[in-house]
Amino acid sequence: MSRYDLTDFEWRVIEPLLPNKSRGVPRVDDRRVLNGIFWVLRSGAPWRDLPERYGPRTTCYNRFVRWRKAGVWDRLMDAITAAHDGDIQMIDSTSVRAHQQAATVKKGGADQCLGRSRGGLTTKIHVVVDALGLPIRFGLTAGQTHDGQIADALLDHLGPRTIVLADKAYDADRIRELIQDQGATPNIPPKSNRRWKPCFSKRLYRERNLIERFFSKLKHFRRVATRYDKLAANFLAMVQLASMRLWLRAYESTA
Repeated sequence: MSRYDLTDFEWRVIEPLLPNKSRGVPRVDDRRVLNGIFWVLRSGAPWRDLPERYGPRTTCYNRFVRWRKAGVWDRLMDAITAAHDGDIQMIDSTSVRAHQQAATVKKGGADQCLGRSRGGLTTKIHVVVDALGLPIRFGLTAGQTHDGQIADALLDHLGPRTIVLADKAYDADRIRELIQDQGATPNIPPKSNRRWKPCFSKRLYRERNLIERFFSKLKHFRRVATRYDKLAANFLAMVQLASMRLWLRAYESTA
C-alpha cells in the first residue's frame, strides 16, 4: 500500500458516496482507480508515470475527467463538508505558478484562469474555510484578479450569526452589505482611507491564521502547488480532491 493511498477509514466514507452502476460492464475497481488519481495529485507526476499497480493510466485519467464532467466530485465535496462548522468562516486566496504545460491552450478559447502577475503566469485559488480551517467553497481566477471580484460568489451561502473573517482586500461596502444581508457579521480590518471605521475585533481576526495553515496543507499536494492542467475545470477538480482528503484526515483523527 502506497502512503498516498486511501486508508480503510477513508474508503469506508467515500465508497457509499460513489455513483452506482447497475447495468452494463462492471466498473474497474473504484478504490484502485481513486488511489491512482490521488497518487498523481499528491506526487505531481504526469499521468503517463502512473505506477502499474493502479492499472492503465488512461483508465484513471478518463475516470477523473468523466466524473468531473458528471459532477461526481462536486457531490462528494458537498457530502463530505456537510458537517462543517459555520459559526466562523474565513475567505482568502493564494497564487499558484502555472507550469509551461498549462499554458498551451489555444488563444480565443474559454477562460482558463491564467494571468500575469508578479510571479509570472499564475492562477489564483480563492477559498472559504470553516471555523476549523477546513475548506467549504472554492473559486479560480487569473493571477492578477483582485480578491474582491469573486467574493460575491463565495459568500452567498452564509448562515445567520456567522462571523466572516477577511483581510483588507475585502473591505468594500458591497461585500459588507452582502454579508450583512444574510444575517452574518463581517470582521474585516478597515482600510486607512475609510472615513467611517466599522467595528473590528483584533482578537477574532487572529483566528484567520487557520486559512493560511490550510493553504500550507493544500500545497503539500504537488499537483495543486504547481498548476500542470491546461483546463481550469481539471485544476479546480484537483483542488477539490485535495480538500476532500484533508477533510477525511480530520474525520479520521477524531473517529
